[in-house]
Amino acid sequence: MEDQLAAFLTFLQEERSYSENTTAAYRNDLSQFLTFLRRHAPQTATWNDVTPDLVSAYVQSLQERRYASSSVARKVAATKSFFHHLYAQGLVEADPTAPIDSPRVEKRLPTTLSSEDIERLLAAPRGRRSPKHLRDAALLALLYATGMRVTEAVSLTLDDLDLQAHELRSPGPDEAARRLPFDAETARHLKRYLESGRPSLLKDGQATALFLNHRGQQLTRQGLWLIIKAYAKEAALSQDVTPHTLRHSFAAHKLRSGSDLHQIQQLLGHANISTTQIYTQIEQAGADEEE
Repeated sequence: MEDQLAAFLTFLQEERSYSENTTAAYRNDLSQFLTFLRRHAPQTATWNDVTPDLVSAYVQSLQERRYASSSVARKVAATKSFFHHLYAQGLVEADPTAPIDSPRVEKRLPTTLSSEDIERLLAAPRGRRSPKHLRDAALLALLYATGMRVTEAVSLTLDDLDLQAHELRSPGPDEAARRLPFDAETARHLKRYLESGRPSLLKDGQATALFLNHRGQQLTRQGLWLIIKAYAKEAALSQDVTPHTLRHSFAAHKLRSGSDLHQIQQLLGHANISTTQIYTQIEQAGADEEE
């Protein structure tokens, strides 16, 4: 049984081009299933001996051990993929996972910050005049003012920014450019960064990226993530903060202030309004807590 499991993992890497991390997750989940079989059904000599009842018992054992629904769903999906592969290869006579439904995963609401926490986070780099702090003040302000994605923010060029119009151009993941407005305060921080911060970070006069790192190169996604983590810690925020937290907070606060859902959809660059509607659930959850 171990040989067929190893062959499946090799198939994932070589034929499906799965990453090492993804393959490792499959290995852990399927090894857990095999361990369950060894303990609870020692008579199972081959994968062909596995029955739907055994798979159901395995899923029930995971739920009884209080695994998160998302973890159970992932483990069931891994088991289904494995047996689908075995059946396609003619290594089992029937797929014992076919009758097994994947557990329903409850969608978690996006994490948002309160207006007070946003103010503390944005204030963290302000009041200091080093090129790094001027950059970070402009970056954090722009992220919250526009709700941009991380990739969009680090991909911005000087030509994308129109300070006079308080607007920037963001191509987005599908290359469909959209115009994102920002407020006067964000414009002031961007102006200070462009006048006193970016020139000091610039090493190559030909660099066009708006936000530069200490090497004068385009800021990376990881670099942006570390910047936000550092200021969240400095601001003593109790919850975990990621770049996407600012995007979620932007949308939730826009909705709370009366912005139309379709307008928020356009600003966020969501293809479907259903993706944007999750922010109405955040508002409802907040209202329920106040009652």
